Amino acid sequence: MAKPTPRLTRAAAYHVNDIRSAVADADSGDAGRLMPLIMLLFVGSGCAALMYEIVWFQLLQLVIGSAGVSLGVLLGTYMGGMCLGSLLLPRFVPATRNPLRVYALLELGTGICGIIVYMLVPLVGHVYTHIAGSGLPGLLMRGAVCAVCLLLPTMLMGATLPAIARWVKGTPTGASWLGFLYGANIAGAVIGCLVAGFYLLRDYDMLVATEVAVAINALIGGLALLLAASRKHAPHADTGATSDDDDDDAPAARGPFRSRHRWIFVAIGLSGLTALGAEVVWTRLLSLMLGASVYTFSIILAVVLIGLGAGTAIGSRRAREAAPERAFAMSQMLLVAGLAWAALAISSWLPYWPINPSLARSPWTTFELDFVRALLVVLPASLCWGASFPLAIAAAVSPGEDAGRTVGLIYATNTLGGIIGALAFSLVVIPVMGTQRGQQLLVALAIVSALVLTVPALLDRKETAHHGRSLIYAVLTLLIGIPLLATVHAVPPGLVAYGRFLATYTTEPAYLYVGEGMNSSIAVSQEPNGVRNFHVAGKVEASSEPQDMRLQRMLGHLSSLLHHEPHSVLVVGFGAGVTAGSFVTDPNVKRIVICEIEPLIPEVVSHYFTQENHNVLADPRVQVVYDDARHFILTTNEKFDVITSDPIHPWVKGAATLYTKEYFDLVKKHLNPGGVVTQWVPLYESHTDVVKSELATFFDAFPNGTVWGNDIQGRGYDVVLAGQTQPTHLDVDAMQTRLNQPQDAAAAQSLAEVGFPSAISLMSTYAGQARDLRPWLADAQINHDKDLRLQYLAGMGLNSYQEDDIYQQMLSYRRYPDNLFTASVPTQVSLEQALSRSGGQQ
Repeated sequence: MAKPTPRLTRAAAYHVNDIRSAVADADSGDAGRLMPLIMLLFVGSGCAALMYEIVWFQLLQLVIGSAGVSLGVLLGTYMGGMCLGSLLLPRFVPATRNPLRVYALLELGTGICGIIVYMLVPLVGHVYTHIAGSGLPGLLMRGAVCAVCLLLPTMLMGATLPAIARWVKGTPTGASWLGFLYGANIAGAVIGCLVAGFYLLRDYDMLVATEVAVAINALIGGLALLLAASRKHAPHADTGATSDDDDDDAPAARGPFRSRHRWIFVAIGLSGLTALGAEVVWTRLLSLMLGASVYTFSIILAVVLIGLGAGTAIGSRRAREAAPERAFAMSQMLLVAGLAWAALAISSWLPYWPINPSLARSPWTTFELDFVRALLVVLPASLCWGASFPLAIAAAVSPGEDAGRTVGLIYATNTLGGIIGALAFSLVVIPVMGTQRGQQLLVALAIVSALVLTVPALLDRKETAHHGRSLIYAVLTLLIGIPLLATVHAVPPGLVAYGRFLATYTTEPAYLYVGEGMNSSIAVSQEPNGVRNFHVAGKVEASSEPQDMRLQRMLGHLSSLLHHEPHSVLVVGFGAGVTAGSFVTDPNVKRIVICEIEPLIPEVVSHYFTQENHNVLADPRVQVVYDDARHFILTTNEKFDVITSDPIHPWVKGAATLYTKEYFDLVKKHLNPGGVVTQWVPLYESHTDVVKSELATFFDAFPNGTVWGNDIQGRGYDVVLAGQTQPTHLDVDAMQTRLNQPQDAAAAQSLAEVGFPSAISLMSTYAGQARDLRPWLADAQINHDKDLRLQYLAGMGLNSYQEDDIYQQMLSYRRYPDNLFTASVPTQVSLEQALSRSGGQQ
């Protein structure tokens, strides 16, 4: 009786196959020689993909809005398309096709789709505005818009890695090469992120960024076609290493659906979930620390990608080893520590670094510091996620199988986990549990992922020698991971309140409320003198300080007096509710619609300012709509007598959409005849070019617009812009008569409380009009939807404090407006005297 052929262990079988594959590669030399060129192609592919991602997100936000639900749908569609592409390509494209030719066609197709999406979004947006609804129908419509625009191009992007995977053999060596390709793709993504965020969109517009991305697609697609034409492709043959074809553990027999590989797919799915979940949490918290500008978001994304790329390179080298499963498990164990480290850094010491951003002479100095702080938080965990991907491929891939299919499944599983993580943490975990519990959940999921990878060895009865090592890994993971959960603390309230300036405060106020909503983190504080502040995005957004109360009530009462008799009002941005509450005192107003993007603000903050906002939410005339203001105005059929807007600073990412020419034109279409629009413009945390752009853009839509100043003892602070579709004429005596009426006593009292005892005192805040300021605005840049130039200008000046200098420049062009004011002689004399005083405030 013949002796049975000994079975090879899994490690030995892999080692034999690795040697055979290496010999085969050395004999043909083709894959190895081409790999550096293919890596270069993948650098270009990643660069173009990130440019598209940034442009498409910016384009579609203009249509579906910037609310958390909208962004969740947008991100889910984008990643879902990539997931589908990675799954469908191996199923519908035969392995006999030349991988380079398939890759080239995918890249060329992506470039064509890039042009189509840029042209399609406005058309789809036009249709969407006529059929969009609220609630579930509105959510489904948002999803439909994203699917129509993004599904095909993102599927093509997601198919590129599985397509090129067929160029290499299904061995650890081949998996290593695929890891390096993935790393090259991430390196290109870093370049695309920084070039688009800091150059193309800042100096040009979305069209130019799209054209550059299309040119890159065309170039790499053409090069790939040339490479494909110069080399023949034959699918790799089975290189199984065992002598027993019935051995289920032999590499040739193993497949993605074998039982032990299911654990690999579970782990890589959890890895994707924690990666995108952590990115959501980090973006929320780091934007508080660094300032929520478009540049901060680019820095955070770039740092995450750098970590992923470096980790992929490390994992790709380790993938050549005989036991990639163990290396994969180790990367997940280290991820537990990396996530705990990030939580510790954000909550305990980075916010207190002695940094005062306003001292930097150049914004680039601030960006360098921001990059270092983001790197300290993000890098350790990102390295682990990056290493996990090639290690998972090496653990799952088998000789003789379609490598494209295996890679596609790994990529799709990782992406699906990312989709779940992004949506869950954006829409549920942070609003319900908060960032502290969210980060603890991330650490716990990383522990589970590491433990999952020890299960196959523990259950394998044929390799009992590995049981002890796997058991040690599992015990160490629990012993290290569980205590680390206790090190995850809540972020300091001062970070939510004062953000990047926290370290400059030697004493902090009492915090009455700190909360984390779907879109924003907010706080309410009280100073020892009784002043209350409402904080959002790491800055004071409204307060009971005299200057802030004056501005908030100016927005309301000035709008009412300019219109004479408003019946319907739309208030953009709730804040502390003071502006909306100003309209409560007007007996003519029958309907007040408040549009607020963050539900926590009206529901919670308003109750801390009921005296200042006249308990606005209790008024039966008030309706609160929770939506992005631009999206609401875009989709509603209602028109208003007054639309007043108090948005957040334009340097905050997404806010610039409420300062564009197209937005103001949209607002104008929703005004009733004789309607009035007013807009807040900050002079602090800004610089001259930003303010010029804001004024010039508003005046482009409202050529008869006026400026009204809110100063502090004559020094500039902020201003209100006012516009009507027809020339404005103000009868100051009639205003005073109106304020003297018994039914308007509440409005008169509301004005008197903030330093406006008469109509003359309110009108004395006049700071200029469009025709007078035209020379000053000659070099101003108009903010359009196609470029959102303002957010890039403002992002360079968020740490600047030039408010008085800007205000004095504006006042130097002010002349007494005979075309604007109508008044009796005594009233006119009094008004001229008031305007002649510095700052125009009486």
